[in-house]
Amino acid sequence: MSEHGIEDFGTAKRKAAERLNVADAGALPSNTEVEASLAEYQRLFAAGAHALSLSAQRRAALRAMQSLAQFAPRLVGPVLNGTATAHSTVQLHVFADNPDAVALLLMDRGVAHEAGERRLRLDLERSALLPTVQFLVEAQRIEATVFPIDGIRQAPVSPVDGRPMRRADATELANLLEAAPTPAGIAPAR
Repeated sequence: MSEHGIEDFGTAKRKAAERLNVADAGALPSNTEVEASLAEYQRLFAAGAHALSLSAQRRAALRAMQSLAQFAPRLVGPVLNGTATAHSTVQLHVFADNPDAVALLLMDRGVAHEAGERRLRLDLERSALLPTVQFLVEAQRIEATVFPIDGIRQAPVSPVDGRPMRRADATELANLLEAAPTPAGIAPAR
């Protein structure tokens, strides 16, 4: 995941199983174990580069969130959890009555973007295909998943541990950036 930019746990586990000739899916680690191992790998072998990359991703996320403030954006996923690789996409959840409103705002501001869809598990029984808007901020890929307004009340299920996803608003992200050690050569977030 760290070296090849694979963001999906299932894909990463299948590739590792193929390389190691493991046929029994039951022998594969859980997503939680994979995430913990990824964090340990980053700490041991890429601490400086990881800190720089994560700081850049979080700063880009904050700029995107400030730009999309009217949609109550929340940062989710590996960039929030601190396990993002240099290849990771910054994942945001935004909330709007009209799913096209986010794309229209970006269009009005002249921001190049692409529309897409992402399937998320809402709870143990339900999943939904939600619209996404992908764009760049400070050379970082941002993917904003558009939820209905009431989607802010309950986060979808995390693919890592099956619990509701952790979400952070712009204030929480700014505090996280301020509290993090600043890698050399990077100005503190404002």
